[in-house]
Amino acid sequence: MQKHINILISGAVQGVFFRAHARKKSDELGVAGFVMNQLDGKVYIEAEGKAEALDQLIDWCKEGPDSAEVSSVEIKEGKVVNFPDFQIKY
Repeated sequence: MQKHINILISGAVQGVFFRAHARKKSDELGVAGFVMNQLDGKVYIEAEGKAEALDQLIDWCKEGPDSAEVSSVEIKEGKVVNFPDFQIKY
């Protein structure tokens, strides 16, 4: 069963290739959705997939790529919209 989550990541998460690494991790996990930088310096992800894959993505977001310094991760469940793949939004 597909689930949809919204993830908001705070900290030193822009300018460290967070979006590219998030797309790679999502592709590995079979998760669809998108990732984008926000004007306030946070990274926002909407992701859909199996609960186990989403849990693994959340765990990854708490660490991020090596050069990131994640201070908090907020999760909210949302309505499934059936994303076709995982994209980086600019």
